[in-house]
Amino acid sequence: MPFTVAVIGRPNVGKSTLFNRLIGKRHAIIDDTPGVTRDRREGDGRIADLHFRLIDTAGLADANGDSLEGRMRRQTERALDEADAALFLIDARAGVTPFDEHFAAWLRTRDTPIVLLANKCECGAGEAGRLDAYSLGLGEPLAFSSEHGEGLGDLYDTLATLQPEALASDGSSTVGNFGEAMSERPLQLAIVGRPNVGKSTMVNHLIGEDRVLTGPEAGITRDAISVSWEYDGRAVRLIDTAGLRKRARVTGRLESLSAGDTLRAIRFAQVVILILDSNVVLEKQDLTIARQVADEGRGLVIAVNKWDVAEDRRASLTRLHDKLETSLPQVRGVPTVTCSAKTGKGMDQLLPAVFDLHEKWNRRIATSELNRWLAVMTEAHPPPVAAGRRIRLRYITQAKAKPPTFILFSGRADKLPESYNRYLINGLRDDFGLLGVPIRLIPRKGKNPYTGH
Repeated sequence: MPFTVAVIGRPNVGKSTLFNRLIGKRHAIIDDTPGVTRDRREGDGRIADLHFRLIDTAGLADANGDSLEGRMRRQTERALDEADAALFLIDARAGVTPFDEHFAAWLRTRDTPIVLLANKCECGAGEAGRLDAYSLGLGEPLAFSSEHGEGLGDLYDTLATLQPEALASDGSSTVGNFGEAMSERPLQLAIVGRPNVGKSTMVNHLIGEDRVLTGPEAGITRDAISVSWEYDGRAVRLIDTAGLRKRARVTGRLESLSAGDTLRAIRFAQVVILILDSNVVLEKQDLTIARQVADEGRGLVIAVNKWDVAEDRRASLTRLHDKLETSLPQVRGVPTVTCSAKTGKGMDQLLPAVFDLHEKWNRRIATSELNRWLAVMTEAHPPPVAAGRRIRLRYITQAKAKPPTFILFSGRADKLPESYNRYLINGLRDDFGLLGVPIRLIPRKGKNPYTGH
């Protein structure tokens, strides 16, 4: 029996559009009228090398008995009984509705793993609705667009974790986003930086062969080039990218496309190595790239290249650390490796730093441990008073890893100042060994969805 995924949600949230996208053809009828899909539809779904049986269902409607809506709901319930996992769609632009809350409470009583998709989030739309969806108690809502295909990478990662056997195992290869066969689950490592800082030379040194064209001309690498490789028995997919220039300096369609390719590489990576020139440490554009990596929630390792020809090493490192502390506080403790891709000196420290950061980026912390920690933190430094009453922090839970993301429940979350948010984030980073990892802490107003208080 193949791995089976059901697509569920209230009417008109984009289920059939998602179904058509995942099976690769227009099979389900799509219309703006709620309830267009009345019967279950099945097809062979696929995301890259991930294969599964897909069931499209009628919209979950709050109806019972012999009405048409009641029969549609029973069909949905039967599909859920058959499924190994379910994709629960909400309309992020419309926000969380009472129907969504009702069915989320029902889904939490079932054993089927639920993936919460905040649909209609194209181009950043619907972000407020996506954040509200944390209150449903179904874990992290993935930002998604059924119509445009945004978020497929995150959905791939989630489904592959639920059922690794669903990955293609018949010897066939599927061309991935960067031209390489996606036959396993390697660590996705992007190498980025300004033009001519030695990115391609570093890739060649790491894999031990002249795989990537190198030379003194800035911008010699135009495409994101993927290289599958192993380090110490662990699979790695290295992505060498074109250099990111300042936007004003990007001239011509080819360079514009290369910059876009680099940004896509960052989004598909798990850890990103930002290469700096030892004699031009952390320019404004370097900080822009670093912030992009942090904003995308990826792990960041800084490699200070050409260290063999650095003019003032001590001053360069001091300047680098000072700038990181003041300009990139959201990822305090970014690992920094000084090296020379040309001579190989210091390169043996680079991949261990990457794997150490990757482990932190994937770390999960038990809810009980988090709430004991929260009690200690609030006792040491109580939340402030707002409108004459002290803000009460009720509960904290980790919604996801990659990066570590935590939801903090409070009756007046909107009154919690940013300074207290930073206090808690720094505490999470220090007390749970998350130095150098971007941490998301999202205050949510309302009751604890797991207890009803």
